[in-house]
Amino acid sequence: MQEWHNELSKQFFNLNHADLGLIKGLLVDAILFSLVLALAALAYYLVRNILVRVVNKVVHKTKNTWDDELLQSKLLTWVALLVPTVIIWNAAPLAITTEHAGYPFFADLVQVAARVTVIILSFLAANSLLNIVERIYERYEVSRELPIKSLIQVIRIILVLASLIFIISTLLNKSPVLIFSGLGAMTAIMMLIFKDSILGLVAGVQLSANRMVARGDWIEMPKFGADGDVLEVALTTVKVRNWDMTITTIPTYALISDSFKNWRGMSNSGVRRIKRAINIDMSTVGFLNDSMLSKMQQINLLKPYLAKKQKEIDEWNTSQPEEGKNNPVNARALTNLGTFRAYCEQYLKNHPKIDDQHTLLVRQLQPTDHGIPIELYIFTNDNRWVHYEGIQSDIFDHLLSVLPEFGLRAFQSPSDHCFKTALQGR
Repeated sequence: MQEWHNELSKQFFNLNHADLGLIKGLLVDAILFSLVLALAALAYYLVRNILVRVVNKVVHKTKNTWDDELLQSKLLTWVALLVPTVIIWNAAPLAITTEHAGYPFFADLVQVAARVTVIILSFLAANSLLNIVERIYERYEVSRELPIKSLIQVIRIILVLASLIFIISTLLNKSPVLIFSGLGAMTAIMMLIFKDSILGLVAGVQLSANRMVARGDWIEMPKFGADGDVLEVALTTVKVRNWDMTITTIPTYALISDSFKNWRGMSNSGVRRIKRAINIDMSTVGFLNDSMLSKMQQINLLKPYLAKKQKEIDEWNTSQPEEGKNNPVNARALTNLGTFRAYCEQYLKNHPKIDDQHTLLVRQLQPTDHGIPIELYIFTNDNRWVHYEGIQSDIFDHLLSVLPEFGLRAFQSPSDHCFKTALQGR
């Protein structure tokens, strides 16, 4: 028993002198590192509460509304997390000082993890800041003319690439300059991978510089089935909400390479064009006789026109030879179609919804197998879609209804007309 006790004492003595210092060192390192973690947690708690409280007070005291975006983002969270991470990064080497077999690995592991975390948190904070800038910018009208979403996305891509390079350099313990210099050999591959992004970037710059399209514009692009309002002009795509509430996605560079129609000019002008024709049955066109002329003179809008025109015709007919005056071919006379055109023009000039500062034209187009087109080329002073359609419908409802007063008939399918005539003959 005495020999066993002596041997145990010998082993304990050897432990005290050989390994006890190492165990004490590891224990001290663990305690110090725990204190570092506790200090980091305390720093996060203080920064999180103080920073958020101060920012809340400042934001609520200001009269601006755009600074509310700061509270709605996670920027403060990422900034608050950066503080304890930086503390661990800098204090861990001071806490872990005992030299033993595992020391270099554990100390380096803590530092590398802290550096990578700092890089990730810095990227997340920068990304949140970009989101704040984008949302604040979209509050102003200038964002409709000069969208910056594509620029924001380019900056975000650059931040992602830079963050990845710094993370790789940290893990490999190499200078990021070496990795950046090695990117030259990967240029072709990068251009192939990010082809759409590069094309979208160039197209986005051209679209913004030339103000070709902006958020809120009404565009038509039949090739892609797009006809509606632009929701978003991004780096690689443009989103259009069609009138049937579907969403069409168009490559941004397609707006440069292909043609499209932008209705912004119409929207900004406050007017909208009506260009539509009424096809008149040619068999109903003829001269006005005395009874019809007397009837036309009862129409208030036609009184000035008829007086002027009748005087002009009478003067011309008086100057002609007496023989053959009874033949309508030899004399000038008013026609029901010409009088109808004059009525249309006067009616439109007196219409409260027709703009008098733009072209107002009632013209006869070349006759076709569908009759004689009488086209109206006018502009309404209300370009809201529903109101515009209502104005247009009211005008043509009225003009179609007064056609019989002029002895005219709108053209319809000849077979249909012949069928009705045959039924009436029976």
